[in-house]
Amino acid sequence: MNGTDSPGEGEVRQPVLLSGGNPQIAKGDGDAPVQAYIAAMPGWKRELGERLDALITREVPHVRKAVRWNSPFYGIEGQGWFLSFHVFTRYVKVTFFRGAALQPLPPGKGKDEDARWLDIHEGGFVEAQMAAWVRQAAALPGWAGF
Repeated sequence: MNGTDSPGEGEVRQPVLLSGGNPQIAKGDGDAPVQAYIAAMPGWKRELGERLDALITREVPHVRKAVRWNSPFYGIEGQGWFLSFHVFTRYVKVTFFRGAALQPLPPGKGKDEDARWLDIHEGGFVEAQMAAWVRQAAALPGWAGF
């Protein structure tokens, strides 16, 4: 850096990592902010983010991407968001907004009766099961919360 608060010419500022290592990425639509988020994910979580993004894009080729609330969101144009993920200290949380309709049910649940999630720890996830959940979730009406 050049000693100021802004990067000098040719310098790229790395995103700030918030609590738990979650990258602080500005709200934005499209693949670029999602890729910036994934590139800033710390340690083993970056490879996991790359795998998740590739799997989602493969299973839902017309997927819409965005970053909201420092998390990548995936959806279908005109249908809403079906999935997001978020970095925590020891895991990455993948949330299916209409996850209560998925089979088998993802294990995590809370106050929102529709949402279900999966906490992915180092070592990854079962790709075939994740692909099935992504296909199912993309076929459901999504969350249009913003």
